[in-house]
Amino acid sequence: MHYENLRIIFATKFIVFLILKHMPMKKEKPYKPTESELEILQVLWDKSEATVREVHEVLEKSKDIGYTTTLKTMQIMTDKGMLSRDKSSRTHIYIPLVSREQTQQQFLGKMVHGLFKGSTSRLVIGALDNEEISGEEIEKIRDYLKQFENKGR
Repeated sequence: MHYENLRIIFATKFIVFLILKHMPMKKEKPYKPTESELEILQVLWDKSEATVREVHEVLEKSKDIGYTTTLKTMQIMTDKGMLSRDKSSRTHIYIPLVSREQTQQQFLGKMVHGLFKGSTSRLVIGALDNEEISGEEIEKIRDYLKQFENKGR
């Protein structure tokens, strides 16, 4: 009976170890992606997962960047906890561990409190004043504002 209990305890601890080993670790500090890291995240968010070569091919269409620079940046991002790397095949597959929404919220919060002194309306007005906005985008903004107003009632 004692031996059976030890087996169950060991098996349980081993299963917990395996689960924790494959779960991304939560960082205490919020990550702060650099401009280059954001460009890589944009590609990975669009593709869901990709190899270094696939990411590099997208990036080199818009900027002069070396393959090894892309590789090194993605390795650093993995070390920082922004990406996960699947090593099960010869070509490693990278997956973003941070969501687009999470990153946008982080940057928007920083902008509102830093650049716009806590004024969300200044941020929105500034964004609308500086960009050409299509009729479709204006309609989306109106719809969102209506939804937002209805939540407050």
